[in-house]
Amino acid sequence: MTPRTVILDPEVSVHTPEWLFLSTGIRAVDHAVEDICSINGQPIAEGASYHALRLLGRGLPAVKADPANLEARLDCQIGAWMSMVGSQTGVSKGASHGIGHVLGGTAGVPHGYTSCVMLPHVLCFNHSVNADKQERVSEALGRPDAPAADAVAELIGGLGLPTRLRDVGVKPEQLDAIAKGSMHDRWVHTNPRKIDGAAVIRTLLDAAW
Repeated sequence: MTPRTVILDPEVSVHTPEWLFLSTGIRAVDHAVEDICSINGQPIAEGASYHALRLLGRGLPAVKADPANLEARLDCQIGAWMSMVGSQTGVSKGASHGIGHVLGGTAGVPHGYTSCVMLPHVLCFNHSVNADKQERVSEALGRPDAPAADAVAELIGGLGLPTRLRDVGVKPEQLDAIAKGSMHDRWVHTNPRKIDGAAVIRTLLDAAW
């Protein structure tokens, strides 16, 4: 590939709030991870998602370290774009997306934050049925010897993003409603490990609390 040169114009300022840029970057990570781990993944989506994780895994920490690093921001932009290939080719997501939809609608959690607090726990839950696919996630994030849940959690924590439901305003009394509501989301029913009731969702929410 031809090396890219990105020149920062001193007149250019970057306006996106840091929390929004980084958390939506983790949302893109969530897209890529759940596409790699999907029950109906396919080669084009997996290849795009793998490369998306490589770009986001290095780009997001670099933006955190230097918000004016346009090369790193370009990595994140391309990574976010590539993370959508699975969505465009019919690849099903899993419980991180399904629960995340309900966290937003029921508890007002921003979409990026839902991925920050749920994705590692969903990976832990699914590990027994798709460990081989999760190894691809760890490899793409530069942590081939670490469980994917740990690699993702460390990326999120290193960005200073919230990692617990209590940190994003979810109240204990909302957990049962979120668990029940999640059972109506289609992505919960395409999770790699079967989720057969709200009680299972509640265990994931308790872990994330």
